[in-house]
Amino acid sequence: MSQVSHIDALKAKHTALENAIVQENTRPNPDDLVVAELKKEKLRIKDELAQFEDA
Repeated sequence: MSQVSHIDALKAKHTALENAIVQENTRPNPDDLVVAELKKEKLRIKDELAQFEDA
């Protein structure tokens, strides 16, 4: 996998996680644990993307 396609895949995953967070938070009783895990994964991906930008 080339670096560009890997970055694109990370960006797509980041967007999908953001959508999942929004969807969970709009439920009548959002699960705080699920939201926290989604946010943790989103942050991990953001950090990985930042490493590519710094390189």
